[in-house]
Amino acid sequence: MSLDTFKNNHKLLVQFHYSWSPIDKGYNDRTLYVNVSDKVIKEKPVSGQMKEKFIGGKGYGLRLLWDGTRPDTKWDDPDNEIIISGGPVCGITQYSGTGKSICVSISPQTDSVIDSNVGGHFGPFLKFAGFDAFELQGKSEVEVIILIDETREVVEIYEALQDAVDTHKLAAHLHIELADDEKDRKNISVVSTGTAADHSLMGMLNFSFWDSRRQEVRLKQAGRGGIGTVLRNKKVKAIVAKTKGTTGNRNNVADLESIQVRGRRFNKEMKDLDDSQCQMRKKGTAHLTNIMNDYDLLPVNNFKYGSHPLAAKIHSDIYMKYFTQGMPDGCWTGCNMSCAKTVEHYELQTGPYKGEKVIIEGPEYETAASLGSIMGIFDPDFTIESNFYCDTYGICTITWGTTMGFIMECYENGILTKERTGGLELNFGNKDNAMELLHQLARGEGFGVIAGQGVHKMKELFGAKGWGDPQFLQDIGMENKGLEYSQYVSKESLAQQGGYAMANKGPQHDEAWLIFMDMVNNMIPTFEKKAEALHYFPMFRTWFGLAGFCKLPWNDVEPADNYLTPEPNKVPEHVDNYVTIFNAVTGQHVNKEDLIRMSERVYNFQRVFNIRRGYGLRKNDAQPYRACGPVTKEEYESRQERYDKQLKEDIGMDPDGKPTEEKMTLLRSYREDRYEKLLDAVYDRRGWNSNGVPKVDHLKKIEMDLPELLEVVIPLQ
Repeated sequence: MSLDTFKNNHKLLVQFHYSWSPIDKGYNDRTLYVNVSDKVIKEKPVSGQMKEKFIGGKGYGLRLLWDGTRPDTKWDDPDNEIIISGGPVCGITQYSGTGKSICVSISPQTDSVIDSNVGGHFGPFLKFAGFDAFELQGKSEVEVIILIDETREVVEIYEALQDAVDTHKLAAHLHIELADDEKDRKNISVVSTGTAADHSLMGMLNFSFWDSRRQEVRLKQAGRGGIGTVLRNKKVKAIVAKTKGTTGNRNNVADLESIQVRGRRFNKEMKDLDDSQCQMRKKGTAHLTNIMNDYDLLPVNNFKYGSHPLAAKIHSDIYMKYFTQGMPDGCWTGCNMSCAKTVEHYELQTGPYKGEKVIIEGPEYETAASLGSIMGIFDPDFTIESNFYCDTYGICTITWGTTMGFIMECYENGILTKERTGGLELNFGNKDNAMELLHQLARGEGFGVIAGQGVHKMKELFGAKGWGDPQFLQDIGMENKGLEYSQYVSKESLAQQGGYAMANKGPQHDEAWLIFMDMVNNMIPTFEKKAEALHYFPMFRTWFGLAGFCKLPWNDVEPADNYLTPEPNKVPEHVDNYVTIFNAVTGQHVNKEDLIRMSERVYNFQRVFNIRRGYGLRKNDAQPYRACGPVTKEEYESRQERYDKQLKEDIGMDPDGKPTEEKMTLLRSYREDRYEKLLDAVYDRRGWNSNGVPKVDHLKKIEMDLPELLEVVIPLQ
């Protein structure tokens, strides 16, 4: 097909011409603004202050969102925005994991700022087309498709007169229809979602890339916080980037040779060490399923337990048999980690696409747990099929899985009944009705629509209707700030509890994954050391999203001698790689301390952004008790030896002969008190006051004492 075919099938509403120019050391120094209400398209210059203080990626997204919205902007207001930005390193091809971009918006789930990282090709292609960020605002009256076309140096808005909504159909069609020929399909990337995003608050974005070996469209997801719901509310069916192609140095970096040297070194590590470490090239992140079960960290039955005898059925060796082997599987050109695993030619057994043979992404670990163990389901075929439908329907697998765990526990406790669920039995392990509920959501029917509101809204609803005790609902509802927990049991890791509940956007592990440091290896035993870890790791991980890196190559394969270094958990050789590459791309001369300072500025900016919106305080960092300890008698007694030992050694109480309920009360008081002490320690380390508000002198210290931030924080000092 061709552009002419596309134009025949869609109505051109507006066209904007721009002058393309080469990228300069990773930057275009302009962003693209599209308003679908009044059909305004324009380019905006990037100020020196924005470039210096916000770097790119997540930083640019937050700055643009702050400037484009009001403190009381709601997620479905026309002035809410979706910003997509990659960062200066995004798009290089000589080092693994350099295709990442970040999506930012006001979240339907949290009513505050959400950010979600994503692979695929749109971020790099947007940069190649000439823009460091894409800023979408407004609300269209008709369904539209936005096309950013480097080959013609135009940005266009079309009324979408045809095309499906579900991603696996829509993205494939646009790749084919907009390509000049078969070879050109790889030069297109589509951002879209699906029908379930129309009926829920948890819609996600799919970013496509064309797999030339398989001649198929592949997908990566910006899953968290409901940004796909925002896209559909704006009546945007797709955002498409078309580029002239990917070559070795489209970023026009300052020092290509230094990047190549580090890239070759990392590629050798992957070749020599991956099989003995994480087996990312064979299993992707699904290699974690059995490891988490072995360490009692796999969420089972809504995080009630951390392991299960049936977990052998979802062992990573089982998933490896489903995944295509012996074929490079990176989600961006040049990534040698090849962790984007696929299940090919899978025949669907349910739903509107029953009987079709499809390609399915993953599942990754988070999905294997979300669409499996957290529901008490240990069936790879259920997980794989529901993974496909979550993706094409546009639903975050993490959010959906944690929501389903909550629903199933409510059902088993009589809070939900068949009458309240429209006839569905939703007890743990009921895979047929779990699948049907997902299809209901996509159709906008029945209890599926209620489920699509997420855990926070359901807690409020069930309590208001008198269906269950509000305290019990709060305790078992695994959400914080309105965002559902990702899939690690944090009960025995105080540091990970903080890593989840203190995260700016809500409990996602991309800020801090400290379970092994804290629980398994006991490397951070004191509050001071935990606070230091909860400063460094969130700041370092934030930096990946500023520069355009994927975090997996940082520590999912490590140099053979990494254990001999003073701080092996930081993987210092890889940190040095990142410093070298950032400098080689941008021509700057930063060191590893500067990376942390870059992130501190943006991290504190996001905290103040949350405060500006009425959140971001200590009360918002509270966690559900299930994240901290056993909520039910059954839960306590399943690990009674562990908990009794802790009562004796940590509290000085002899548990012998005491009823379980009394022991649970004492344990809860102890654990909740420790969490409050952790908050104090972390806030102090981060330069915040006891209410979680950044101090003025700290903002000055990190050169982030912008007038608009001081206006927010000074009244709260």
